[in-house]
Amino acid sequence: MREFEVPATYTIPENANMSDGAFRHAEKTPNLVVFNTPDGKGGWNDVTAAAFAKTVTDVAKGLIASGIELGDRVAIMAQTSYEWVVLDFAIWAAGGCTVAIYDSSSAEQARWILADSATKLTVVQNDKHRATIAEVEGGLDSLKEVLQIDKGAIADLVARGTDLDDAEVHERRALVKAASPATLIYTSGTTGRPKGVMLSHANLYAESAADRSAMSEFLRPGRKSLLFLPLAHVFARAVALAAFDAGVTVAHTADWSTLVEQFGQYQPNFILSVPRVFEKVFNGAKQKAHDGGKGKIFDYATEIAVQYSQSLQNGGPNIVLKLQHMLFDKLVYSKLREAMGGQCESAVSGGGPLGARLGHYFRGAGVTIYEGYGLTESTAAVSVNTPKHIRVGTVGRPLPGHGAKVADDGELLIRGPVVFSGYWNNPEATADCFDTDGWFKTGDLGAIDEQGFVSITGRKKEILVTAGGKNVSPAMLEDSLRQNALISQVMVVGDGQPFIGALVTLDPEALPAWKERNGIPAETPIEHLIENPALVGEINDAVAATNKLVSHAEAIKKVRILPVDWTQEGGELTPKLSLKRAVVMKQYAADVDAIYNS
Repeated sequence: MREFEVPATYTIPENANMSDGAFRHAEKTPNLVVFNTPDGKGGWNDVTAAAFAKTVTDVAKGLIASGIELGDRVAIMAQTSYEWVVLDFAIWAAGGCTVAIYDSSSAEQARWILADSATKLTVVQNDKHRATIAEVEGGLDSLKEVLQIDKGAIADLVARGTDLDDAEVHERRALVKAASPATLIYTSGTTGRPKGVMLSHANLYAESAADRSAMSEFLRPGRKSLLFLPLAHVFARAVALAAFDAGVTVAHTADWSTLVEQFGQYQPNFILSVPRVFEKVFNGAKQKAHDGGKGKIFDYATEIAVQYSQSLQNGGPNIVLKLQHMLFDKLVYSKLREAMGGQCESAVSGGGPLGARLGHYFRGAGVTIYEGYGLTESTAAVSVNTPKHIRVGTVGRPLPGHGAKVADDGELLIRGPVVFSGYWNNPEATADCFDTDGWFKTGDLGAIDEQGFVSITGRKKEILVTAGGKNVSPAMLEDSLRQNALISQVMVVGDGQPFIGALVTLDPEALPAWKERNGIPAETPIEHLIENPALVGEINDAVAATNKLVSHAEAIKKVRILPVDWTQEGGELTPKLSLKRAVVMKQYAADVDAIYNS
Protein backbone atom coordinates (compact mmCIF):
# COMPACT_ATOMS: atom_id res chain seq x y z
CA MET A 1 0.00 0.00 0.00
CA ARG A 2 1.50 3.33 -1.10
CA GLU A 3 0.58 6.62 0.56
CA PHE A 4 1.59 10.20 -0.21
CA GLU A 5 0.64 13.52 1.45
CA VAL A 6 1.51 17.15 0.69
CA PRO A 7 1.65 19.71 3.54
CA ALA A 8 -0.90 22.53 3.57
CA THR A 9 0.16 26.03 2.53
CA TYR A 10 -2.92 27.76 3.98
CA THR A 11 -5.31 27.77 6.92
CA ILE A 12 -9.09 27.97 6.80
CA PRO A 13 -10.71 30.74 8.88
CA GLU A 14 -13.53 29.54 11.12
CA ASN A 15 -15.88 32.14 9.63
CA ALA A 16 -14.94 31.57 5.97
CA ASN A 17 -17.73 32.55 3.58
CA MET A 18 -17.11 32.14 -0.14
CA SER A 19 -18.73 35.50 -0.83
CA ASP A 20 -15.86 37.15 1.06
CA GLY A 21 -13.74 37.33 -2.08
CA ALA A 22 -16.15 39.74 -3.75
CA PHE A 23 -15.86 42.24 -0.92
CA ARG A 24 -12.12 41.72 -0.47
CA HIS A 25 -11.47 42.56 -4.13
CA ALA A 26 -13.80 45.56 -3.94
CA GLU A 27 -11.92 46.93 -0.94
CA LYS A 28 -8.35 46.27 -2.08
CA THR A 29 -8.57 46.50 -5.89
CA PRO A 30 -11.93 48.12 -6.75
CA ASN A 31 -10.96 48.76 -10.38
CA LEU A 32 -9.75 45.22 -11.06
CA VAL A 33 -11.71 43.74 -13.98
CA VAL A 34 -13.00 40.44 -12.62
CA PHE A 35 -15.49 39.57 -15.37
CA ASN A 36 -16.20 40.33 -19.00
CA THR A 37 -19.80 40.21 -20.20
CA PRO A 38 -21.02 40.27 -23.84
CA ASP A 39 -21.88 43.75 -25.07
CA GLY A 40 -24.27 42.46 -27.74
CA LYS A 41 -22.02 43.76 -30.53
CA GLY A 42 -19.42 41.01 -30.57
CA GLY A 43 -17.32 42.66 -27.88
CA TRP A 44 -17.12 42.72 -24.11
CA ASN A 45 -18.06 44.95 -21.19
CA ASP A 46 -15.74 45.13 -18.17
CA VAL A 47 -17.13 44.32 -14.73
CA THR A 48 -14.92 45.73 -11.99
CA ALA A 49 -14.55 44.28 -8.53
CA ALA A 50 -16.43 47.24 -7.05
CA ALA A 51 -19.33 46.84 -9.50
CA PHE A 52 -19.54 43.10 -8.89
CA ALA A 53 -19.60 43.50 -5.10
CA LYS A 54 -22.40 46.07 -5.38
CA THR A 55 -24.47 43.76 -7.60
CA VAL A 56 -23.91 40.84 -5.22
CA THR A 57 -24.98 43.00 -2.28
CA ASP A 58 -28.10 44.28 -4.04
CA VAL A 59 -29.19 40.78 -5.13
CA ALA A 60 -28.47 39.39 -1.65
CA LYS A 61 -30.73 42.07 -0.18
CA GLY A 62 -33.41 40.96 -2.60
CA LEU A 63 -33.05 37.36 -1.47
CA ILE A 64 -33.35 38.39 2.17
CA ALA A 65 -36.40 40.49 1.32
CA SER A 66 -37.85 37.43 -0.44
CA GLY A 67 -37.72 35.46 2.79
CA ILE A 68 -34.44 33.58 2.45
CA GLU A 69 -33.20 32.77 5.94
CA LEU A 70 -29.84 31.52 7.17
CA GLY A 71 -29.21 28.06 5.70
CA ASP A 72 -32.13 28.11 3.25
CA ARG A 73 -31.59 26.41 -0.08
CA VAL A 74 -31.87 28.38 -3.32
CA ALA A 75 -31.61 26.47 -6.61
CA ILE A 76 -30.12 27.63 -9.91
CA MET A 77 -31.13 25.86 -13.12
CA ALA A 78 -29.38 27.82 -15.83
CA GLN A 79 -26.66 27.86 -18.44
CA THR A 80 -23.14 29.02 -17.67
CA SER A 81 -23.32 32.80 -17.48
CA TYR A 82 -22.35 35.85 -15.48
CA GLU A 83 -25.82 35.81 -13.89
CA TRP A 84 -25.13 32.30 -12.52
CA VAL A 85 -22.08 33.63 -10.69
CA VAL A 86 -23.93 36.70 -9.36
CA LEU A 87 -26.66 34.49 -7.93
CA ASP A 88 -24.17 32.06 -6.40
CA PHE A 89 -22.29 34.82 -4.56
CA ALA A 90 -25.53 36.55 -3.54
CA ILE A 91 -26.95 33.33 -2.09
CA TRP A 92 -23.80 32.94 0.03
CA ALA A 93 -23.90 36.60 1.07
CA ALA A 94 -27.51 36.11 2.18
CA GLY A 95 -26.47 33.09 4.26
CA GLY A 96 -28.09 30.58 1.92
CA CYS A 97 -26.97 27.37 0.26
CA THR A 98 -26.89 27.05 -3.56
CA VAL A 99 -28.51 23.97 -5.05
CA ALA A 100 -27.03 23.34 -8.50
CA ILE A 101 -29.26 21.82 -11.18
CA TYR A 102 -27.98 21.08 -14.68
CA ASP A 103 -29.86 23.07 -17.29
CA SER A 104 -30.32 19.79 -19.21
CA SER A 105 -32.06 18.03 -16.31
CA SER A 106 -35.42 16.38 -16.83
CA ALA A 107 -38.50 17.31 -14.83
CA GLU A 108 -38.18 14.18 -12.71
CA GLN A 109 -34.51 14.86 -11.97
CA ALA A 110 -35.32 18.44 -10.98
CA ARG A 111 -38.26 17.27 -8.86
CA TRP A 112 -36.10 14.89 -6.84
CA ILE A 113 -33.38 17.49 -6.26
CA LEU A 114 -35.82 20.23 -5.24
CA ALA A 115 -37.79 17.90 -2.98
CA ASP A 116 -34.78 16.25 -1.33
CA SER A 117 -33.06 19.58 -0.70
CA ALA A 118 -36.28 21.32 0.41
CA THR A 119 -35.39 24.24 -1.85
CA LYS A 120 -37.28 27.44 -1.07
CA LEU A 121 -36.57 29.54 -4.18
CA THR A 122 -35.54 28.47 -7.68
CA VAL A 123 -34.04 30.64 -10.40
CA VAL A 124 -34.22 29.30 -13.97
CA GLN A 125 -32.75 30.57 -17.23
CA ASN A 126 -35.60 30.63 -19.72
CA ASP A 127 -39.05 29.40 -20.75
CA LYS A 128 -37.76 25.87 -21.39
CA HIS A 129 -36.44 25.54 -17.84
CA ARG A 130 -39.54 27.21 -16.42
CA ALA A 131 -41.70 24.64 -18.19
CA THR A 132 -39.58 21.84 -16.72
CA ILE A 133 -40.14 23.10 -13.19
CA ALA A 134 -43.84 23.75 -13.90
CA GLU A 135 -44.31 20.02 -14.51
CA VAL A 136 -43.42 19.18 -10.92
CA GLU A 137 -43.72 22.26 -8.73
CA GLY A 138 -47.28 21.48 -7.67
CA GLY A 139 -46.03 18.69 -5.43
CA LEU A 140 -43.15 20.64 -3.90
CA ASP A 141 -44.35 22.04 -0.58
CA SER A 142 -41.08 23.80 0.24
CA LEU A 143 -40.79 25.65 -3.09
CA LYS A 144 -42.30 29.11 -2.66
CA GLU A 145 -41.24 30.89 -5.83
CA VAL A 146 -39.62 30.49 -9.25
CA LEU A 147 -37.83 33.40 -10.95
CA GLN A 148 -36.55 33.56 -14.53
CA ILE A 149 -33.26 35.14 -15.58
CA ASP A 150 -34.31 36.16 -19.09
CA LYS A 151 -37.43 37.77 -17.65
CA GLY A 152 -35.60 40.04 -15.25
CA ALA A 153 -34.90 37.86 -12.21
CA ILE A 154 -31.76 39.81 -11.27
CA ALA A 155 -33.44 43.21 -11.63
CA ASP A 156 -36.48 41.94 -9.74
CA LEU A 157 -34.37 40.83 -6.78
CA VAL A 158 -32.47 44.12 -6.77
CA ALA A 159 -35.76 46.02 -6.71
CA ARG A 160 -37.07 43.93 -3.79
CA GLY A 161 -34.06 44.79 -1.67
CA THR A 162 -33.98 48.56 -2.16
CA ASP A 163 -35.47 49.25 1.28
CA LEU A 164 -32.84 47.17 3.09
CA ASP A 165 -29.54 48.56 4.27
CA ASP A 166 -26.32 46.98 3.02
CA ALA A 167 -25.43 46.28 6.64
CA GLU A 168 -28.11 43.59 6.77
CA VAL A 169 -26.18 41.60 4.17
CA HIS A 170 -22.94 41.86 6.12
CA GLU A 171 -24.71 40.91 9.35
CA ARG A 172 -26.11 37.84 7.61
CA ARG A 173 -22.70 36.97 6.16
CA ALA A 174 -21.18 37.10 9.63
CA LEU A 175 -23.50 34.31 10.77
CA VAL A 176 -22.10 31.87 8.26
CA LYS A 177 -19.37 29.51 9.47
CA ALA A 178 -16.75 27.63 7.49
CA ALA A 179 -18.59 24.40 8.24
CA SER A 180 -21.92 25.76 6.96
CA PRO A 181 -23.25 24.16 3.75
CA ALA A 182 -22.35 26.32 0.74
CA THR A 183 -23.77 24.17 -2.02
CA LEU A 184 -25.55 20.92 -2.79
CA ILE A 185 -24.51 19.17 -5.99
CA TYR A 186 -26.34 15.97 -6.82
CA THR A 187 -24.63 12.89 -8.24
CA SER A 188 -25.74 11.51 -11.59
CA GLY A 189 -27.74 8.75 -9.95
CA THR A 190 -26.58 6.02 -12.33
CA THR A 191 -26.77 3.42 -9.55
CA GLY A 192 -29.87 4.69 -7.74
CA ARG A 193 -31.36 7.94 -6.52
CA PRO A 194 -29.01 10.92 -6.96
CA LYS A 195 -27.27 11.82 -3.71
CA GLY A 196 -26.84 15.40 -2.58
CA VAL A 197 -23.13 16.09 -2.08
CA MET A 198 -22.97 18.70 0.67
CA LEU A 199 -19.96 20.98 0.23
CA SER A 200 -19.19 23.50 2.94
CA HIS A 201 -17.59 26.93 2.68
CA ALA A 202 -14.48 25.29 4.15
CA ASN A 203 -14.41 22.75 1.31
CA LEU A 204 -14.66 25.46 -1.34
CA TYR A 205 -12.15 27.68 0.48
CA ALA A 206 -9.62 24.82 0.63
CA GLU A 207 -10.08 24.00 -3.06
CA SER A 208 -9.56 27.61 -4.09
CA ALA A 209 -6.56 28.10 -1.82
CA ALA A 210 -4.92 24.84 -2.88
CA ASP A 211 -5.52 25.50 -6.59
CA ARG A 212 -4.03 28.98 -6.34
CA SER A 213 -1.02 27.66 -4.49
CA ALA A 214 -0.44 24.91 -7.04
CA MET A 215 -1.07 27.02 -10.15
CA SER A 216 0.06 30.49 -9.20
CA GLU A 217 1.84 30.89 -12.55
CA PHE A 218 -1.42 31.32 -14.46
CA LEU A 219 -3.98 31.97 -11.72
CA ARG A 220 -3.09 35.64 -11.23
CA PRO A 221 -4.33 39.14 -12.12
CA GLY A 222 -3.86 40.12 -15.73
CA ARG A 223 -4.76 36.66 -17.04
CA LYS A 224 -8.13 35.83 -18.56
CA SER A 225 -10.14 32.69 -19.22
CA LEU A 226 -13.26 31.75 -21.17
CA LEU A 227 -15.46 29.48 -19.06
CA PHE A 228 -17.82 27.21 -20.99
CA LEU A 229 -18.24 24.14 -18.77
CA PRO A 230 -21.54 23.93 -16.84
CA LEU A 231 -21.34 25.78 -13.53
CA ALA A 232 -23.69 23.20 -12.07
CA HIS A 233 -20.71 20.83 -12.22
CA VAL A 234 -18.17 21.04 -9.41
CA PHE A 235 -15.15 21.18 -11.74
CA ALA A 236 -16.13 24.44 -13.43
CA ARG A 237 -17.41 25.93 -10.19
CA ALA A 238 -14.26 25.20 -8.19
CA VAL A 239 -11.74 26.40 -10.78
CA ALA A 240 -13.89 29.47 -11.49
CA LEU A 241 -13.79 30.33 -7.79
CA ALA A 242 -10.01 29.89 -7.68
CA ALA A 243 -9.67 32.11 -10.75
CA PHE A 244 -11.90 34.76 -9.19
CA ASP A 245 -10.07 34.70 -5.87
CA ALA A 246 -6.78 35.05 -7.78
CA GLY A 247 -8.01 38.09 -9.73
CA VAL A 248 -8.27 36.38 -13.13
CA THR A 249 -10.72 37.98 -15.60
CA VAL A 250 -13.37 35.46 -16.62
CA ALA A 251 -15.91 35.51 -19.44
CA HIS A 252 -18.72 32.98 -19.85
CA THR A 253 -20.35 31.15 -22.74
CA ALA A 254 -22.78 28.26 -23.00
CA ASP A 255 -22.26 27.71 -26.74
CA TRP A 256 -19.95 24.75 -27.32
CA SER A 257 -20.63 24.64 -31.07
CA THR A 258 -18.46 27.69 -31.88
CA LEU A 259 -15.70 27.39 -29.28
CA VAL A 260 -12.83 27.76 -31.76
CA GLU A 261 -14.34 31.02 -33.06
CA GLN A 262 -14.91 32.23 -29.50
CA PHE A 263 -11.34 31.35 -28.51
CA GLY A 264 -10.15 33.44 -31.43
CA GLN A 265 -12.30 36.38 -30.41
CA TYR A 266 -11.64 36.34 -26.66
CA GLN A 267 -8.05 35.01 -26.76
CA PRO A 268 -7.95 33.37 -23.31
CA ASN A 269 -4.62 32.82 -21.58
CA PHE A 270 -5.80 29.53 -20.13
CA ILE A 271 -8.90 27.36 -20.28
CA LEU A 272 -10.40 24.54 -18.29
CA SER A 273 -12.12 21.77 -20.14
CA VAL A 274 -13.09 18.14 -20.30
CA PRO A 275 -10.98 15.79 -22.46
CA ARG A 276 -13.54 15.60 -25.27
CA VAL A 277 -12.98 19.27 -26.18
CA PHE A 278 -9.22 18.74 -26.48
CA GLU A 279 -9.88 15.64 -28.58
CA LYS A 280 -12.14 17.69 -30.88
CA VAL A 281 -9.54 20.47 -31.23
CA PHE A 282 -6.86 17.93 -32.17
CA ASN A 283 -9.10 15.93 -34.49
CA GLY A 284 -10.30 19.11 -36.18
CA ALA A 285 -6.73 20.24 -36.85
CA LYS A 286 -5.82 16.79 -38.12
CA GLN A 287 -8.82 16.62 -40.44
CA LYS A 288 -8.10 20.10 -41.81
CA ALA A 289 -4.52 19.10 -42.55
CA HIS A 290 -5.53 15.88 -44.30
CA ASP A 291 -8.24 17.66 -46.30
CA GLY A 292 -5.64 20.20 -47.44
CA GLY A 293 -3.19 17.56 -48.61
CA LYS A 294 -0.85 18.07 -45.64
CA GLY A 295 -1.81 14.97 -43.68
CA LYS A 296 1.63 13.34 -43.75
CA ILE A 297 3.26 16.52 -42.46
CA PHE A 298 0.69 16.82 -39.66
CA ASP A 299 1.07 13.18 -38.63
CA TYR A 300 4.87 13.44 -38.55
CA ALA A 301 4.64 16.70 -36.60
CA THR A 302 2.36 14.92 -34.12
CA GLU A 303 4.98 12.24 -33.53
CA ILE A 304 7.66 14.89 -33.01
CA ALA A 305 5.46 16.79 -30.53
CA VAL A 306 4.84 13.59 -28.56
CA GLN A 307 8.53 12.66 -28.59
CA TYR A 308 9.52 16.17 -27.57
CA SER A 309 7.14 16.15 -24.59
CA GLN A 310 8.23 12.67 -23.57
CA SER A 311 11.86 13.79 -23.68
CA LEU A 312 11.12 16.55 -21.17
CA GLN A 313 10.44 13.79 -18.63
CA ASN A 314 13.59 11.91 -19.57
CA GLY A 315 16.49 14.33 -19.55
CA GLY A 316 15.38 16.70 -22.31
CA PRO A 317 15.44 16.61 -26.14
CA ASN A 318 18.59 16.04 -28.18
CA ILE A 319 19.74 18.52 -30.82
CA VAL A 320 17.99 16.71 -33.71
CA LEU A 321 14.68 16.62 -31.87
CA LYS A 322 15.06 20.29 -30.94
CA LEU A 323 15.55 21.27 -34.58
CA GLN A 324 12.62 19.14 -35.75
CA HIS A 325 10.43 20.63 -33.05
CA MET A 326 11.48 24.17 -33.98
CA LEU A 327 10.58 23.55 -37.65
CA PHE A 328 7.15 22.10 -36.90
CA ASP A 329 6.43 24.79 -34.34
CA LYS A 330 6.23 27.28 -37.21
CA LEU A 331 4.57 24.97 -39.73
CA VAL A 332 2.04 23.08 -37.57
CA TYR A 333 1.94 23.80 -33.84
CA SER A 334 1.32 27.51 -34.30
CA LYS A 335 -1.89 26.64 -36.17
CA LEU A 336 -3.12 24.62 -33.20
CA ARG A 337 -2.37 27.50 -30.83
CA GLU A 338 -4.28 29.81 -33.16
CA ALA A 339 -7.27 27.46 -32.91
CA MET A 340 -7.20 28.06 -29.16
CA GLY A 341 -7.08 31.83 -29.53
CA GLY A 342 -3.38 32.39 -30.05
CA GLN A 343 -2.68 33.40 -26.43
CA CYS A 344 -3.50 30.13 -24.65
CA GLU A 345 -0.38 28.65 -23.07
CA SER A 346 -1.94 26.25 -20.61
CA ALA A 347 -5.14 24.42 -19.77
CA VAL A 348 -6.63 22.35 -16.98
CA SER A 349 -8.35 19.08 -17.83
CA GLY A 350 -10.71 17.15 -15.59
CA GLY A 351 -13.96 15.24 -15.55
CA GLY A 352 -12.43 12.18 -17.21
CA PRO A 353 -9.15 10.68 -18.45
CA LEU A 354 -7.22 12.75 -21.00
CA GLY A 355 -4.87 10.08 -22.27
CA ALA A 356 -1.09 10.31 -22.19
CA ARG A 357 -0.59 10.64 -25.95
CA LEU A 358 -2.96 13.60 -26.25
CA GLY A 359 -1.37 15.22 -23.20
CA HIS A 360 2.09 14.81 -24.69
CA TYR A 361 0.94 16.19 -28.04
CA PHE A 362 -0.50 19.39 -26.58
CA ARG A 363 2.55 20.00 -24.39
CA GLY A 364 4.82 19.39 -27.36
CA ALA A 365 2.71 21.82 -29.39
CA GLY A 366 3.09 24.57 -26.79
CA VAL A 367 -0.16 24.32 -24.81
CA THR A 368 0.48 22.33 -21.65
CA ILE A 369 -2.61 20.60 -20.28
CA TYR A 370 -2.46 20.11 -16.53
CA GLU A 371 -4.59 17.05 -15.90
CA GLY A 372 -6.14 16.62 -12.49
CA TYR A 373 -8.39 14.23 -10.65
CA GLY A 374 -11.28 14.61 -8.28
CA LEU A 375 -14.94 13.99 -7.64
CA THR A 376 -17.91 16.04 -6.57
CA GLU A 377 -17.24 14.67 -3.08
CA SER A 378 -13.74 16.19 -3.17
CA THR A 379 -14.90 19.64 -4.34
CA ALA A 380 -13.30 18.91 -7.76
CA ALA A 381 -9.53 18.39 -7.81
CA VAL A 382 -7.73 16.55 -5.05
CA SER A 383 -4.65 16.03 -7.21
CA VAL A 384 -3.35 17.89 -10.25
CA ASN A 385 -0.26 18.31 -12.39
CA THR A 386 1.33 21.73 -11.96
CA PRO A 387 4.08 23.76 -13.66
CA LYS A 388 6.50 22.67 -10.93
CA HIS A 389 5.38 19.04 -10.68
CA ILE A 390 4.14 17.48 -13.90
CA ARG A 391 4.16 13.97 -15.29
CA VAL A 392 2.00 13.59 -18.38
CA GLY A 393 -0.14 10.46 -18.20
CA THR A 394 -0.79 10.89 -14.48
CA VAL A 395 -3.30 13.11 -12.67
CA GLY A 396 -0.55 14.80 -10.69
CA ARG A 397 0.31 14.91 -7.02
CA PRO A 398 -2.15 15.61 -4.19
CA LEU A 399 -2.95 19.28 -3.68
CA PRO A 400 -1.36 21.06 -0.70
CA GLY A 401 -2.99 19.80 2.49
CA HIS A 402 -4.16 16.52 0.97
CA GLY A 403 -3.20 12.87 0.86
CA ALA A 404 -3.86 9.81 -1.26
CA LYS A 405 -3.21 6.13 -0.77
CA VAL A 406 -4.01 2.86 -2.49
CA ALA A 407 -5.95 0.22 -0.58
CA ASP A 408 -5.12 -3.47 -0.68
CA ASP A 409 -7.74 -4.04 -3.39
CA GLY A 410 -6.32 -1.24 -5.57
CA GLU A 411 -8.94 1.39 -4.72
CA LEU A 412 -7.71 4.97 -4.44
CA LEU A 413 -8.45 6.59 -1.07
CA ILE A 414 -8.17 10.33 -0.37
CA ARG A 415 -8.36 12.75 2.53
CA GLY A 416 -7.96 16.45 3.21
CA PRO A 417 -10.04 19.62 3.64
CA VAL A 418 -11.60 19.43 0.16
CA VAL A 419 -13.26 16.12 1.03
CA PHE A 420 -16.92 16.59 1.93
CA SER A 421 -18.42 15.66 5.29
CA GLY A 422 -21.38 13.72 3.94
CA TYR A 423 -24.43 13.35 1.71
CA TRP A 424 -27.49 15.48 2.39
CA ASN A 425 -29.99 13.59 4.57
CA ASN A 426 -28.29 10.28 3.78
CA PRO A 427 -26.21 9.02 6.72
CA GLU A 428 -26.12 5.44 5.40
CA ALA A 429 -24.49 6.45 2.11
CA THR A 430 -22.13 8.74 4.01
CA ALA A 431 -20.98 5.93 6.30
CA ASP A 432 -20.44 3.61 3.33
CA CYS A 433 -18.07 5.95 1.49
CA PHE A 434 -15.48 6.34 4.28
CA ASP A 435 -13.21 3.64 5.67
CA THR A 436 -12.65 3.14 9.39
CA ASP A 437 -9.72 5.59 9.40
CA GLY A 438 -11.70 8.39 7.75
CA TRP A 439 -10.32 8.02 4.22
CA PHE A 440 -12.82 8.63 1.41
CA LYS A 441 -13.27 5.67 -0.92
CA THR A 442 -13.23 7.07 -4.44
CA GLY A 443 -14.43 3.98 -6.28
CA ASP A 444 -11.52 4.37 -8.72
CA LEU A 445 -8.54 2.08 -9.05
CA GLY A 446 -5.23 3.87 -8.80
CA ALA A 447 -1.48 3.80 -8.32
CA ILE A 448 0.99 6.23 -6.70
CA ASP A 449 4.65 6.37 -7.67
CA GLU A 450 7.65 7.29 -5.53
CA GLN A 451 7.31 11.02 -6.29
CA GLY A 452 3.62 11.03 -5.33
CA PHE A 453 2.16 11.16 -8.85
CA VAL A 454 -1.26 9.50 -8.94
CA SER A 455 -2.47 7.40 -11.88
CA ILE A 456 -6.04 6.26 -12.39
CA THR A 457 -6.10 2.74 -13.80
CA GLY A 458 -9.82 2.08 -13.94
CA ARG A 459 -13.19 2.37 -12.29
CA LYS A 460 -13.76 -0.22 -9.60
CA LYS A 461 -17.40 -0.78 -10.60
CA GLU A 462 -16.67 -0.66 -14.34
CA ILE A 463 -14.14 -3.47 -14.49
CA LEU A 464 -15.27 -6.04 -17.03
CA VAL A 465 -14.66 -9.69 -16.25
CA THR A 466 -14.74 -11.88 -19.33
CA ALA A 467 -16.03 -15.44 -19.34
CA GLY A 468 -12.42 -16.52 -19.20
CA GLY A 469 -11.90 -14.59 -15.95
CA LYS A 470 -9.80 -11.76 -17.41
CA ASN A 471 -10.27 -8.38 -15.72
CA VAL A 472 -10.43 -5.57 -18.29
CA SER A 473 -10.62 -1.83 -17.62
CA PRO A 474 -12.51 -0.21 -20.53
CA ALA A 475 -11.31 3.39 -20.08
CA MET A 476 -7.91 3.09 -21.75
CA LEU A 477 -9.33 1.26 -24.78
CA GLU A 478 -12.06 3.87 -25.18
CA ASP A 479 -9.68 6.81 -24.79
CA SER A 480 -7.38 5.41 -27.46
CA LEU A 481 -10.17 4.82 -29.98
CA ARG A 482 -11.61 8.31 -29.51
CA GLN A 483 -8.36 9.78 -30.78
CA ASN A 484 -9.53 8.82 -34.27
CA ALA A 485 -11.21 11.81 -35.93
CA LEU A 486 -14.08 9.68 -37.28
CA ILE A 487 -15.03 8.33 -33.87
CA SER A 488 -17.26 10.31 -31.53
CA GLN A 489 -18.01 7.91 -28.67
CA VAL A 490 -17.00 4.39 -27.66
CA MET A 491 -18.26 1.94 -25.09
CA VAL A 492 -16.27 -1.24 -24.52
CA VAL A 493 -18.37 -4.27 -23.53
CA GLY A 494 -17.65 -7.89 -22.61
CA ASP A 495 -18.65 -8.51 -18.99
CA GLY A 496 -19.30 -12.25 -18.74
CA GLN A 497 -18.71 -12.67 -22.47
CA PRO A 498 -16.08 -14.75 -24.29
CA PHE A 499 -14.28 -11.69 -25.67
CA ILE A 500 -14.14 -7.89 -25.57
CA GLY A 501 -16.25 -5.89 -28.03
CA ALA A 502 -17.12 -2.24 -28.54
CA LEU A 503 -19.98 -0.02 -29.63
CA VAL A 504 -18.76 2.92 -31.72
CA THR A 505 -20.54 6.10 -32.87
CA LEU A 506 -19.32 8.41 -35.62
CA ASP A 507 -18.56 12.12 -35.30
CA PRO A 508 -21.12 13.96 -37.49
CA GLU A 509 -18.72 16.89 -37.91
CA ALA A 510 -16.05 14.66 -39.43
CA LEU A 511 -18.27 12.77 -41.88
CA PRO A 512 -18.80 15.42 -44.63
CA ALA A 513 -15.06 15.81 -45.26
CA TRP A 514 -14.54 12.04 -45.08
CA LYS A 515 -17.22 11.49 -47.73
CA GLU A 516 -15.60 14.07 -49.99
CA ARG A 517 -12.14 12.52 -49.60
CA ASN A 518 -13.48 9.09 -50.43
CA GLY A 519 -15.67 10.12 -53.35
CA ILE A 520 -18.93 9.27 -51.59
CA PRO A 521 -22.01 11.41 -52.36
CA ALA A 522 -22.74 13.94 -49.61
CA GLU A 523 -26.35 12.78 -49.35
CA THR A 524 -25.37 9.20 -48.48
CA PRO A 525 -27.24 8.37 -45.24
CA ILE A 526 -25.29 7.20 -42.23
CA GLU A 527 -27.16 3.87 -42.29
CA HIS A 528 -25.38 3.10 -45.58
CA LEU A 529 -22.13 4.74 -44.51
CA ILE A 530 -21.54 2.42 -41.56
CA GLU A 531 -21.42 -0.49 -44.00
CA ASN A 532 -18.96 1.21 -46.38
CA PRO A 533 -15.79 -0.92 -46.64
CA ALA A 534 -13.47 2.12 -46.55
CA LEU A 535 -15.05 3.50 -43.39
CA VAL A 536 -15.19 0.10 -41.72
CA GLY A 537 -11.55 -0.36 -42.67
CA GLU A 538 -10.53 2.91 -40.98
CA ILE A 539 -12.37 1.96 -37.81
CA ASN A 540 -10.77 -1.47 -37.85
CA ASP A 541 -7.34 0.13 -38.28
CA ALA A 542 -8.01 2.28 -35.21
CA VAL A 543 -9.01 -0.83 -33.28
CA ALA A 544 -5.86 -2.64 -34.39
CA ALA A 545 -3.70 0.27 -33.20
CA THR A 546 -5.50 0.32 -29.86
CA ASN A 547 -5.13 -3.45 -29.41
CA LYS A 548 -1.35 -3.06 -29.55
CA LEU A 549 -1.57 -1.31 -26.18
CA VAL A 550 -3.04 -4.30 -24.33
CA SER A 551 -2.72 -8.05 -24.01
CA HIS A 552 -4.50 -10.44 -26.39
CA ALA A 553 -7.15 -11.23 -23.76
CA GLU A 554 -7.93 -7.51 -23.33
CA ALA A 555 -8.02 -6.71 -27.05
CA ILE A 556 -11.22 -5.68 -28.82
CA LYS A 557 -12.25 -8.55 -31.08
CA LYS A 558 -15.40 -7.12 -32.65
CA VAL A 559 -16.87 -3.66 -33.19
CA ARG A 560 -20.41 -2.57 -33.98
CA ILE A 561 -20.72 0.87 -35.60
CA LEU A 562 -24.00 2.59 -34.74
CA PRO A 563 -26.01 4.85 -37.08
CA VAL A 564 -26.56 7.44 -34.32
CA ASP A 565 -24.34 9.47 -32.01
CA TRP A 566 -24.76 9.60 -28.24
CA THR A 567 -25.74 12.92 -26.70
CA GLN A 568 -26.93 14.56 -23.49
CA GLU A 569 -30.34 15.00 -25.08
CA GLY A 570 -30.53 11.30 -25.87
CA GLY A 571 -29.65 10.48 -22.28
CA GLU A 572 -26.44 8.58 -23.04
CA LEU A 573 -24.01 11.31 -21.88
CA THR A 574 -23.73 13.34 -18.71
CA PRO A 575 -23.31 17.15 -18.87
CA LYS A 576 -19.54 16.64 -18.69
CA LEU A 577 -19.83 14.26 -21.69
CA SER A 578 -19.12 11.08 -19.73
CA LEU A 579 -20.87 7.87 -20.72
CA LYS A 580 -23.90 6.69 -18.81
CA ARG A 581 -22.98 3.06 -19.24
CA ALA A 582 -26.15 1.63 -17.72
CA VAL A 583 -28.27 3.75 -20.07
CA VAL A 584 -26.28 2.71 -23.13
CA MET A 585 -26.39 -0.95 -22.15
CA LYS A 586 -30.17 -0.77 -21.79
CA GLN A 587 -30.91 1.26 -24.92
CA TYR A 588 -28.48 -0.64 -27.14
CA ALA A 589 -28.88 -4.13 -25.69
CA ALA A 590 -29.75 -5.51 -29.13
CA ASP A 591 -26.52 -4.11 -30.59
CA VAL A 592 -24.45 -5.60 -27.77
CA ASP A 593 -26.21 -8.91 -28.34
CA ALA A 594 -25.39 -8.68 -32.04
CA ILE A 595 -21.67 -8.46 -31.23
CA TYR A 596 -21.80 -11.89 -29.65
CA ASN A 597 -24.53 -13.59 -31.64
CA SER A 598 -24.02 -12.63 -35.26
